Amino acid sequence: MIRHTALFTGYELKKSFSNPIWPLFGILQPVLYLVMFAPLLKTMTPGGTTVDALRMFTPAAMMMIAVFGSMFSGFGLIAELRGGSIERYAVSPAWRPAIVLGRVAKDMVQLVLQAILVLIVAIAMGVRIGVVELVLVLLLMAATGLFASSLSQGLALTIRDENGMSQTLNLFMLPIMLLAGLFVPISFAPEWMKAIAPVNPLYHAVEAGRALFAGQLSDSSIPIAFALFIVLAVVTTIWSMRSLGKIAG
Repeated sequence: MIRHTALFTGYELKKSFSNPIWPLFGILQPVLYLVMFAPLLKTMTPGGTTVDALRMFTPAAMMMIAVFGSMFSGFGLIAELRGGSIERYAVSPAWRPAIVLGRVAKDMVQLVLQAILVLIVAIAMGVRIGVVELVLVLLLMAATGLFASSLSQGLALTIRDENGMSQTLNLFMLPIMLLAGLFVPISFAPEWMKAIAPVNPLYHAVEAGRALFAGQLSDSSIPIAFALFIVLAVVTTIWSMRSLGKIAG
């Protein structure tokens, strides 16, 4: 299991970095958000400084990377389904779930690289976070990314069409972003948005991330976010592996 998953992970990483311009764009995007967007939020923070704005926006940027950086990874799987590569992998001696797990692991490696870069930029701009809080933020980001990547693979194996998948993702992307308070905290939203925001799982991850960056380890949003995304990650991973099993016969 471990050997085959590692082989598929290495294969997927080699494909991703064979043309480094695309991974570079994915890494630079959240950095640009930190540098160019976070300062616009200064008036929404109690201190009114750039550091306060970054402390509020950095965890949201990390969760945005975790979800939307991994959510589109399934498009490559659709292309391989059309080309017959997945069927050839499935009839090989390889452990079948490794085909999906290798892709998910590749997304996790990219998430780690993006998270490190975002944190370096945020720290260089004055943000400070404790070691325990930092570890918890990275673990929460990993759980969120694992859920998004597994969901993307499952959708790709179910829909098997780029147009259908892009329309599905675009339909839900904007409401999820707004109801999570990614760009502007939900506390500034109308009352009806505040009422329905807790239905959005990403809202809890963003709130937990902000609590950790504020050093509030006892905040109730932290265990809620971890429990929610661990369960969601397990469910979507199992679903994506079963979806592959149906295709492989």
